[in-house]
Amino acid sequence: MVFALFQLVGGIILAFGWIPQIAQILKTKSVRDLNPKTFRLLFIGIGLMEVYAVRLATQGVGYAFLVTNSLSLLLMLFILVLIFRYRNTKEK
Repeated sequence: MVFALFQLVGGIILAFGWIPQIAQILKTKSVRDLNPKTFRLLFIGIGLMEVYAVRLATQGVGYAFLVTNSLSLLLMLFILVLIFRYRNTKEK
């Protein structure tokens, strides 16, 4: 039980660690210094872990992993959408 709590708290910290990056993109409407390849690879990696998380959850374990990984996947997808939305925006 304690380890599940560690995973849940750690996963939430990792997932919400992307919020400052999202806020910066939304504030500046600039992704000039972000490499889309990095975020695509992160998305693929998190997506593969999501498959594993779903498998664990169907076996009755790993719900904390599924929740926090799903949150990370959604936030990474949001960052990718922002990168593609703002990548051709001219800097003022």
